Amino acid sequence: MTATVPQDDSTPQHSAVPQDDSVGDFWTELRRSTQSRIGLGRTGDALPVARVLEFRAAHAAARDAVHSPLSVPDLVAAVGALGLGTAVHVRSRVADRSEYLRRPDLGREPAHDDSGHGLSIVPTSGADIGVVLADGLSPLAVATHAVPALAALVTELGDHYTFAPPVIATEARVALGDHIGAALGVSTVLVLIGERPGLTVADSLGIYLTHQPRPGRADAERNCVSNIHPPDGLGYEQAARVVAGLVAGARRLGRSGVDLKDTSDRSGALAATDIGLLDVG
Repeated sequence: MTATVPQDDSTPQHSAVPQDDSVGDFWTELRRSTQSRIGLGRTGDALPVARVLEFRAAHAAARDAVHSPLSVPDLVAAVGALGLGTAVHVRSRVADRSEYLRRPDLGREPAHDDSGHGLSIVPTSGADIGVVLADGLSPLAVATHAVPALAALVTELGDHYTFAPPVIATEARVALGDHIGAALGVSTVLVLIGERPGLTVADSLGIYLTHQPRPGRADAERNCVSNIHPPDGLGYEQAARVVAGLVAGARRLGRSGVDLKDTSDRSGALAATDIGLLDVG
């Protein structure tokens, strides 16, 4: 004989469809302002099948972004069209992608010269700004956004500063840019690198700025402009304006990092009377 559990008004009743239409309208409106997974609903005690499949697809896209190799020849050709000189390719000490994920420390140091990708091929330029295009944790982001972002930087900074020939770095972490910047002999190095993919964005680009780069610089000695992936993230021109202010501020202050603040508004516009954007703590 099967026992029946009496139900009362306090027992939660699960439903895959909201009983109040205003609930659905609330989430629909809110989703327009965020890429986050919100208001997913439920079927019994679990997510609806469609939401589970969306999550798995996003997870697969993130994994693909991490493991997809960067096409260096294509990137060299695209960068060459910007008129900054012929880009050179260097590698970190990492042997393969698996080691890259397991050994972040090796991704921060350049390969030995006998590998054919050592820093001996990096020409000393003495320019104001060096640019490193690094695959990072999302080569997809570099392949998609690095060239237009670099073009915006050249437009914003080119009338005021000289650029060294770009360097393409693979199996690279941010700190590898300090070695490259020192080899280039530049005052400031900008590392355009693929950021860690998330479950909503797999191709986000970051720009890290280090003034007077040299091996051993700490993370606190650099600035970052992140989440560059138009049309949903920061736009190329907006990011370039923020970077331009930080470059000017670093040169005035004599250093980058925690003492250098971005006080531009949300549009990336810079105050004409305070291009340095400084707030010395």
